[in-house]
Amino acid sequence: MRAERKLESMEMLKRVSVLLVLGFLFSLFALFLSSEGREKARHTTGKEIGMAVEFMDHAACAYVARDKGWFAEEGLTLSAYESYVTGMALAAALARGDIQVAYICLVPAINAYANAKVPLKIIAGTHRYGYGLVVNPKKIKLIQDLEKPGIRIGCVREGGAVDVLLHRVIDMYDLDQGMILRRVKRMNPPKQVLAIKMGQLDAAFLPEQWATMVEDFGFRMLLTGRDVWPGMQGSVLAVKEELIRDDPEIARRLVKVTQKATDWVNERPIKAATIMARQMSVTGEQIFPLKATEVAAKLEITPQVLLRSMARLDYTTRISPSTVQQAIDYIHHLGYIKKAFRAEDILDLRFLR
Repeated sequence: MRAERKLESMEMLKRVSVLLVLGFLFSLFALFLSSEGREKARHTTGKEIGMAVEFMDHAACAYVARDKGWFAEEGLTLSAYESYVTGMALAAALARGDIQVAYICLVPAINAYANAKVPLKIIAGTHRYGYGLVVNPKKIKLIQDLEKPGIRIGCVREGGAVDVLLHRVIDMYDLDQGMILRRVKRMNPPKQVLAIKMGQLDAAFLPEQWATMVEDFGFRMLLTGRDVWPGMQGSVLAVKEELIRDDPEIARRLVKVTQKATDWVNERPIKAATIMARQMSVTGEQIFPLKATEVAAKLEITPQVLLRSMARLDYTTRISPSTVQQAIDYIHHLGYIKKAFRAEDILDLRFLR
């Protein structure tokens, strides 16, 4: 009998020990869930933001970050995510109340700030260079050949980044400005690419990836922004001033995601090109007007084209205030903004590492 009671006592002790261990483990698990919930609540900003990006590999970091879910991972909730074919159209979107963040070329950002009085701040760079002059090698071998009779030149409308590059080339090579500008046909990049494909242009000033695309049609890259403007700032991450004023944490997280995605693009360009090709395919169907659907289908943006194009850009979040000042002063010299201003007025680089 004693042996039986002793055995029962030992079994009871075992059951109590198991229950105590299970209770302890359950308490730890509940504590973990509670702390994780608090961390998640702390991590989410609770404010929705509208974002606009360029329909170009200039915005590689934004395309990659969205594809990877890194904006959401940082607690950034996007109420709108819109793509624009030109920087000028994107700048106009910035003036609207529903867009607070933009991955945009520096030149239209300056124009929006100076002319449209859009209260914005540039908080990081995204790349340098990214613009080029492509030509029909059968008709143009030298820059001076742009002055030859009958040469047809394509460019975006006045005030765009590649339009500023066009003026820079005119100045640097002492070309006949009046003659050159009279020959320029103003159209957006996709229309220029299609015009080249149809033999309607002999030269075109284009942003990437469009400049690289026309190499498949027999055109040659005669020069790039790197050749005429050393250190040329391409695109930037710009936000409305009110966003920084009301919630600087959002700006800090945007810069953090941009840096992370930029590093990833530099480390894995092939994968980045594949991501962008997929996203641009879907986005292109949404941003091109219905009548241009057939045109867009003819201008397929492949990973191979993007990879070649990306090699012509320097992806970096670093941004030089002196280079921004050069751009401001030159745009003012061209008459695109009425008054020059200090680069520090549009820059807020406190969030950059």
